[in-house]
Amino acid sequence: QVRVIESGGGSVQTGDSLTLSCEASGGTFSTYHMAWFRQPTGKEREFVAVRSWSGRIIRYSDSVKGRFSISKDNAKNLVYLQMNSLAPEDTAIYYCAVDSHYRGYPRFGFADYDSWGQGTQVTVSP
Repeated sequence: QVRVIESGGGSVQTGDSLTLSCEASGGTFSTYHMAWFRQPTGKEREFVAVRSWSGRIIRYSDSVKGRFSISKDNAKNLVYLQMNSLAPEDTAIYYCAVDSHYRGYPRFGFADYDSWGQGTQVTVSP
């Protein structure tokens, strides 16, 4: 069982930056695909970014491409989501997700991930 804990959310203004952190403990962190999803109020959870276990494959949703960056520190069991040029439409609960079983091409569906954090709220004011 992988334990996942996110941190770093908060309230910011349009154009600001914010970095989310996620610690995943238990198992072998370096072999996990790590992803970020988000869920705006009243909407479905959506894919944001994924970094493959090797680091060779990184993918972003079209809505965040060019503004967000996902990185991974295997030595610290941490994955980060650097968010720049934030806009009100980025307001959501952000979740860190772990795919600890599959090592093929990273997947984008939330059902593909086996461990989740509790989420951290990001609110962007106009």
